Amino acid sequence: MSEEFEKKLQQKIAEIRPADRDSMEAAKAHWRTVGKPLNSLGKLEEAVVRMAGIRGKADYTIEKKGLVIMCADNGVVAEGVTQTGQEVTAIVAENFTRRATSVCLMAEIAGTDLFPVDIGMAVDVPAVTKPEYKVMSGTKDMLLEPAMTREQAAQAVLTGIHMVKKLAGQGYDLLATGEMGIGNTTTSSAVAAVLLERDAAEVTGRGAGLSSEGLNRKIDVIRRSIELHQPDKEDALDVLSKVGGLDIAGLAGVFLGGALYHIPVIIDGFISSVAALCAAKMCSAAADCMMPSHKSGEPAGGMVLEALKLSPYIECNMSLGEGSGAVAAIPLLEMGLAVYREMGTFDEIHIEQYEEFE
Repeated sequence: MSEEFEKKLQQKIAEIRPADRDSMEAAKAHWRTVGKPLNSLGKLEEAVVRMAGIRGKADYTIEKKGLVIMCADNGVVAEGVTQTGQEVTAIVAENFTRRATSVCLMAEIAGTDLFPVDIGMAVDVPAVTKPEYKVMSGTKDMLLEPAMTREQAAQAVLTGIHMVKKLAGQGYDLLATGEMGIGNTTTSSAVAAVLLERDAAEVTGRGAGLSSEGLNRKIDVIRRSIELHQPDKEDALDVLSKVGGLDIAGLAGVFLGGALYHIPVIIDGFISSVAALCAAKMCSAAADCMMPSHKSGEPAGGMVLEALKLSPYIECNMSLGEGSGAVAAIPLLEMGLAVYREMGTFDEIHIEQYEEFE
């Protein structure tokens, strides 16, 4: 079998470098001069410093913001692990183009452009589907066979990297991640179980509202799929190909692309965070370029962020997906950057530096 896509992927990964520590130190130094109590903006200050390291400069702005939504179907839906059928994926994907989903309205408030990508939907949507981005029309049923081939997984990751390169060329300097795909909490739980070395019951939740019977069936399907395929926890591409999804693989590519092209990428919820963990397993330096947004309500949501050594900026008990949590964090990041860039220094406002308010 050809390994063309995997070779290209490895070449891209080899180009990734860690965040620039000098820029981060310069940003920290500037924060100490800003005329307010030291460290009083907490995680917002940390976020500004983190973005400086990603961008490779302490003096930067956020001009254009984009949300990349990977849309894909999952063959494991045939095992009754969801309440709805695959047709919903295409319906929602089309609604992304009609300002007819929750995240569309949220993104409008945040001044963020939407980029839905059909990386693997079972049904084409003319307003979304582009042949150059589509790897296959949904994955296989992982309970019966691997979800996809290793080359297809690599192709999906490369598609995510390509999206970042394309948007970087258009001037986007902050990206959020989202997904749409019926059954993707099942695939994400399977990937998380392998990478975190946890039993399926520990990392699997009700998704969009499964009954207790449905949850037990979902856990059983994940356990049996992992037992059948024996994915290698040290090889994220192997895990993705055997029990993952095209949306997860594509988002992993977006995180790798952010590291490669020096663009901060915001993690959304559970599915997005699992993709981020896959990217970090492929390239540890890529973790420097990930920005957390919120903690998913799924059981493994917090576990995955802990594995990434990230603490969420907001806690709103959100579980919608689509990139809604990532978009909700964007105004906070912009507020922090505005204070960092525009507030007077201690010298300018003629007061002595002070540590903090009581």
